[in-house]
Amino acid sequence: MNKFLTTVGVSSKWKINDVYGLDPELLATVPQPVLAVLLLFPINEKFESYFKKQEEEKKSETVSPSLFFMKQTVGNACGTIALIHAVANNLDKIDLAPGHLKNFLDATKDLSAEARAEKLEADEGLSTAHEESAQGGQTEAPSRDENVNLHFITLIHHSGGLYELDGRKSQPIPHGNTTPETFLEDAAKVCRELMAVDPEEVHFTLVALTDAQ
Repeated sequence: MNKFLTTVGVSSKWKINDVYGLDPELLATVPQPVLAVLLLFPINEKFESYFKKQEEEKKSETVSPSLFFMKQTVGNACGTIALIHAVANNLDKIDLAPGHLKNFLDATKDLSAEARAEKLEADEGLSTAHEESAQGGQTEAPSRDENVNLHFITLIHHSGGLYELDGRKSQPIPHGNTTPETFLEDAAKVCRELMAVDPEEVHFTLVALTDAQ
């Protein structure tokens, strides 16, 4: 994932770090500030049912209009989309060099979530970066053509709110208020709730976009 970020122009000041657990003492080891939290987990019927109910309950809630959100229509591009969501909603902090991602964000800033997905389908530069990062690294991104059932979601702090961004859903999912100081702890609470949907499932991976330090 760090290879992908570097390839697409994200400053070396920021990197993906593993989050080794949700207990306070383990969260305290994560470098600050934390810009985004990404959760990788296998989709099954329990999660599908939970997400369907969640969308119904949340669809009437207000979502910040300045959020960058896009749908997922390309195979196993959820890792790429999760990273795009993380970076695109933190451009006030991240120095993004000219390149594939900056070009994509500039070209899609005024488009709908669906139109952004169409643009990603045709973006050869980001596709190549995805495939290269899938060859190895800290947390491997599945190949776009690989038949896996793993999925990434991104949690971010934006305009005082905590949002879950998932390209499989129709819109961002709000999870109440947060601050830069409490974001990691608040995001961990959302992750705990999601993990509780299927207590028998243990294949969760949690990483964060943080200061590289």
